[in-house]
Amino acid sequence: MKVRELRLVVTAEDYEEAVRFYRDALGLPERAAYSSPDGRVTILEAGRATLEIADPNQADFIDEVEVGRRVAGHIRVAFEVDDSPAVTRELTDAGATLVAEPTRTPWNSLNSRLEGPAGLQLTLFEELA
Repeated sequence: MKVRELRLVVTAEDYEEAVRFYRDALGLPERAAYSSPDGRVTILEAGRATLEIADPNQADFIDEVEVGRRVAGHIRVAFEVDDSPAVTRELTDAGATLVAEPTRTPWNSLNSRLEGPAGLQLTLFEELA
């Protein structure tokens, strides 16, 4: 395999808020942070990474299931968590905007939708086995 890591790079106008939310509230461990006169970057661990590519019809279907209408842009970040309702509450308390409460999906997961810092639309999903 030629690729060893998937790194999603997000430019955040409010850098401190984005780092606080994703590192401290969501709990992504900090791998490294760099600062220079030219700028700052923080690299956070997000567990196993996959690249999910959906056609527009599937994206519409996922939004319909999770939210009830089309709301996502062409990029949405999904995080697998152990307790979707609890993490949803924690992240809304930390400043995320709730788009949709946790909903059981046809693929047997419990998914919620949030708008997070740096303009990222987030799905939190809990596999229900």
